[in-house]
Amino acid sequence: MSGRLYLRPLVQVGPGQPKGALRLAGGWGWFTHVECLERDKVPQVLRIEECSAEALEPLVAPRADLAGLSLDRPRTMGILNTTPDSFSDGGRHAARADAVKGGKAMARAGADLIDVGGESTRPGAETVPTEEEIRRTAPVIEGLRAAGLSLALSIDTRKRPVAEAAVAAGAGLVNDVSGFTYDPDLAAFCAAQELPVCVMHAQGDPATMQENPRYEDVLLDVYDHLEARISALEAAGVPRTRILADPGIGFGKTLEHNLTLLARLSLFHGLGVPLLLGASRKRFIGTIGGAERADRRAPGSIGVALAGLSQGVQMLRVHDVPQTLQAVALWRAATTGRPL
Repeated sequence: MSGRLYLRPLVQVGPGQPKGALRLAGGWGWFTHVECLERDKVPQVLRIEECSAEALEPLVAPRADLAGLSLDRPRTMGILNTTPDSFSDGGRHAARADAVKGGKAMARAGADLIDVGGESTRPGAETVPTEEEIRRTAPVIEGLRAAGLSLALSIDTRKRPVAEAAVAAGAGLVNDVSGFTYDPDLAAFCAAQELPVCVMHAQGDPATMQENPRYEDVLLDVYDHLEARISALEAAGVPRTRILADPGIGFGKTLEHNLTLLARLSLFHGLGVPLLLGASRKRFIGTIGGAERADRRAPGSIGVALAGLSQGVQMLRVHDVPQTLQAVALWRAATTGRPL
């Protein structure tokens, strides 16, 4: 990859957009300059007039609707863990009835999408048997649909059989933390079912990912990996218009790695797909914010989420749905100068 140039839009939001500025991905951000990155070289800032239209196209092309959601405004994915060992809530939604109740509460609060997961991906977590993961997730999805929820539901899994059961129960998106590398049959299933997918970067699996993560250049290494996985999904029959990308904050990354990615998150718009940020309640938030308990990290999680919106991230994956939505509403009003 030596000599390759990467363009990161220097995103701005709010009024005062100058003539000639480019709209970022059809969303709320705009830019007049880009940061030009190259491995082992000092970054340079260029005016957009110094860049070719071809190089800028992935940054400006409006993103297609995903799972029935337009992406010209921020969207929120609520996290519904049905595991007994969740790092974030200690198994509060392990029982089906509790999980359905929790999902209904997220829907009432205004979540755009609910992500149901039955396998913990916290550092050190072991792989859950397929049948057990199905037992934890499919009945919950079924229960949410039976309760009348019509919003988009996704299944957070690495395994085709789990995705098959979830889709049969009413899920419409597959969110794979392995980036579709764990089960070689999962991408083909998503293609055949014409499902939107979320492809995430992770170094290693949950059991070992935090032991000693290393990168040559974490920002560009993660970008290259996601680019390769998106190409692999396209080759399997999943069009780019149905792909969401997640840089995988906290998955095989140190605190310094996470902060490096967050500081230049807008680089990933160059992938030409919408972006998801899933930093909610992660350990680095507790470390920096002084919150040992995961369920006390909402303020820090919201701070990171708003920083992501300032870089044009289209979807936030969060535990604290009402608090996040209130913060997003005020962020949008404060940056536009009017209530929305």
